[in-house]
Amino acid sequence: MIVLKSAEELSVMREAGRITAATLRRVGEAVRPGVTTGELDELAETFIRGEGAVPAFKGYHGFPGTLCTSVDGEVVHGIPGARRLLEGQILSVDCGAIVEGYYGDSAMTFPVGAVAADARRLMDVTRDSLHAGIAKCIPGMRLHDISAAVQSVAEAAGFAVVREYVGHGIGRSMHEDPQVPNYGRAGTGPTLKAGMVFAIEPMINAGGAAVRSLDDGWTVVTEDGGLSAHFEHTVAVTDDGPMILTLE
Repeated sequence: MIVLKSAEELSVMREAGRITAATLRRVGEAVRPGVTTGELDELAETFIRGEGAVPAFKGYHGFPGTLCTSVDGEVVHGIPGARRLLEGQILSVDCGAIVEGYYGDSAMTFPVGAVAADARRLMDVTRDSLHAGIAKCIPGMRLHDISAAVQSVAEAAGFAVVREYVGHGIGRSMHEDPQVPNYGRAGTGPTLKAGMVFAIEPMINAGGAAVRSLDDGWTVVTEDGGLSAHFEHTVAVTDDGPMILTLE
């Protein structure tokens, strides 16, 4: 069942989204060669709690961090720790905050210092695919119009869409109905209505689409070792068009 959110609920989710966005901005400003992913995680947790919110990921099904920090060929769910970032890497950071029981969820991929042109292009296309999907969050559109828009942008650029991990509804739970794949056939799926809220999150690979999980039980990596990028926003469907909730 897809739960529609009231204006009052969207206002609270907007605050959760604001804190999430502000956290990601601060983390991005701190990304540089030599910093550890654990240091970034500590920065994020301190800021979220200082805003009166709760880190959404910490303890979620046992996850140990406030952030998911995924480097280069790590797709998602990387565990922050003692790893030091190196010049030329890319770092995908997924972050969430809870305010009054409602969730915000967002992700960005950051360059670590100067990065190669192909890495920069992957990040740009992944971000573009996210915004193509967001543009379809209009009442009367179909859910897989979002999916098809993401897929079209990514594949037109020669990249591959991860299929095992998808976007989702969000509200009082981190993951609500429906799933929001990053691939699909336009004109199919549930009809979008004002009050629906989705976390749209393309995970796009420079090489093949295949992924696998590491022995830590969390980190997902590309099967071929190629780079992966991840961008995400929490978005509400409104009568006035898409409302991105994860903005400062």
